[in-house]
Amino acid sequence: MKISQTSALLMGFSGLVQGAPWLREKIGNVKRDNGTTDPMLQLSSDSSFHFEILRVLSGAPYQGADIGEVLVAANKIVPGDFESYYSAFYDLASRVHSTSQAIDSKKYPVSARNALFREATYYRSADFYLHGNKSDPRINSLWEQQLASFDAAIALLPVPGKRITIQADGFTIPAIFYGTGLPGRRPTMLMCSGFDGSQEEMYHQVGEAVVQRGMNVITFEGPGQPTVRRQQNLGFIPEWEKVVTPVLDWALKRREVDPHKVGLWGSSFGGYLAPRAAAVEHRLAAVVAFDGIYSFADGIAKQFGADAVALFKSGNKTAFNLALEAALVSPKASTGTKWGIEQGMWSFNADTPYEWFSDVQKYTLEGLVQNITVPVYVGDAQNDQFFPGQAVALAQALGDRATYRNFLNADGAGEHCSLGASVLSNQVVLDWFEDVVGWTR
Repeated sequence: MKISQTSALLMGFSGLVQGAPWLREKIGNVKRDNGTTDPMLQLSSDSSFHFEILRVLSGAPYQGADIGEVLVAANKIVPGDFESYYSAFYDLASRVHSTSQAIDSKKYPVSARNALFREATYYRSADFYLHGNKSDPRINSLWEQQLASFDAAIALLPVPGKRITIQADGFTIPAIFYGTGLPGRRPTMLMCSGFDGSQEEMYHQVGEAVVQRGMNVITFEGPGQPTVRRQQNLGFIPEWEKVVTPVLDWALKRREVDPHKVGLWGSSFGGYLAPRAAAVEHRLAAVVAFDGIYSFADGIAKQFGADAVALFKSGNKTAFNLALEAALVSPKASTGTKWGIEQGMWSFNADTPYEWFSDVQKYTLEGLVQNITVPVYVGDAQNDQFFPGQAVALAQALGDRATYRNFLNADGAGEHCSLGASVLSNQVVLDWFEDVVGWTR
């Protein structure tokens, strides 16, 4: 390819990336690409920062954050400035850490637990935009701090959470068991996050809500997810049943677990991973895909658009890599552009954008969805900016095995995974799960 042709491709592709759906900035009541109006107050003029700040706030109902202190930190964040995001949340984590260390946890266990959970959340948040430089020492040091804080917090739960390590084929699975302390075998929800979420965050999103209802929870992480990626240097694998089956094997040996009432919840990219596992692992009673994804490959392709996909399919690795690298350094590229590419390469442990995009092509339920035999709750969000249309595609492919719901903007539940409306979404989905497994207290 001539230099002039390559330059033209790069210029066109960079412009396309800047305008892709997941990258567009928004402020106030604006029109989304799906034609809907976003009625939510924007927490930052940077759309990616708005979503992540909302994500932190969404843990507030379940001990994961306190609203006022998050809003104070958010006011220090400069749109598009990754370091300012890190500094705002690291300073907040340090401040809350000082508070937690001053509390006598034996005398005031609830107060200590609340503070420890919050500081763990803020350490995780400080890490969020740092993955563009894989050698940044903060990626590991912040994680060690959040793990220490979280472990200290779960030790102070009425029924302490128990960290476990489960052996899989070629890797180990970090997991946490949260029991109820109540007699008898009980329904149990296995749960994982997706592209960038941790099992610690899952406790604040839905785990505590499950325990409140008298059911057990087992959170876990597999390759590509935060702790496994850091400690075992493993990127995502398409065969997610290799993660779920060992966790289920472990769960079924527990005397607290009713073997006929085990569900699997996957959030975000986990809304693809959980159904994928259920296509092979048939001992589950129900699956929650929240939000549902039929083809992660198609969802990512849509983010970049037809021209980018055509360049990828041409096999010109050099041009494709140069295009994405140009987008990363462009001052016009949005926060979402930079984060999406950087997080993709980091979580898939890919050395180049082309390698990452090639790996992504393996993540589709086409040819597998018909093997899912259990009821599946497919959550959708009216303003899902990451994978619009994917939940509908999954529900349609599942047919009468699916229970589908589109969570609405008017309820504050229209963001991806209904972040900010977890009390509502947990009420709806967990009531469904209890009905499916036929459990009454």
